[in-house]
Amino acid sequence: MPASAAAERNDTVASVNPLEMIRLELQGRVRSLLTGSAEAPPRLQTRSASDDGLFGPASVTWVVHSDASMLVGGLRALLLQTMHPLAMAGVADHSGYRADPLGRLHRTSTYVGITSFGTRSQAEAAVRQVRSVHGRVQGTAPDGRAYAANDPHLLGWVHHTLVDSFLRAYERFGQHPLTAADADRYVAEQSVLADLIGAKDPAPATTKAELRAWMAGIRPELGADRRAREAARFLLFPPLPTPVLPAFAITASAAAGLLPVWVRRDLWIPTVPLADAIVVRPVARAMTRAIDWVLQAPHAGNSRPTTRVGRDSFGPSPGGTA
Repeated sequence: MPASAAAERNDTVASVNPLEMIRLELQGRVRSLLTGSAEAPPRLQTRSASDDGLFGPASVTWVVHSDASMLVGGLRALLLQTMHPLAMAGVADHSGYRADPLGRLHRTSTYVGITSFGTRSQAEAAVRQVRSVHGRVQGTAPDGRAYAANDPHLLGWVHHTLVDSFLRAYERFGQHPLTAADADRYVAEQSVLADLIGAKDPAPATTKAELRAWMAGIRPELGADRRAREAARFLLFPPLPTPVLPAFAITASAAAGLLPVWVRRDLWIPTVPLADAIVVRPVARAMTRAIDWVLQAPHAGNSRPTTRVGRDSFGPSPGGTA
């Protein structure tokens, strides 16, 4: 539908339905925060039967990555990534997250959306762009070790923190429960992206059990230093517009609650006994349901995920909500 026709339809709906008018207003504000634009994401290339992207509408990836729990999972992944000294050195030396925190969010959202829901050629182009940027991210960490963002081992760390975080967030806050087979499928699907970007040291996990083992195996390399704690503090208390601070506080609390206890301790993230289970989880679950309602969109094309957790209310529109 052309943009003008869609706008006309939205105006018509809003004029007769006050609740829909409120939803559309909120939708624009949420999109502005996540992507930098209040408009709907531009349509991706028309898919053919031979190009449904890296995953396709029958994948678990489409289900997980079109859920608002991605907001919690994404922040949890960023917090966890600070725990690797070499990855943290690259962020501290080359990232402008302090000067432009929303810009980084917008770029990350675009990347995840394209690799999740775009055509294969679009996903491959996004990966090439990221690797090109990573090629300039290299240097020496405070402990004297050299680092490079395209190092397959560091790429593996970033990949697995994302997959682990998105999966854990969906399992706790997602709209529909995943079966054990669904969870394994999700990890296996994401390993395709790991291969594409070069995260092959060691080989990417292809099941939930392998994912947990991968994360446990890298623990001896992890530890928080001053810069990691400063980054974590910035991630939990960023300079955001006042109207979004309450929702972000819920998201941050939920993300912190998904971290292992030893990570929260090393990053000096305070916790209140029982608060996560009694207060944070119910409120965060209600918030993600509300965001799903605000951003609801039809599935791309006429296809729906065939997995048992297929959704009706918020399938991925081109670009997704990631």
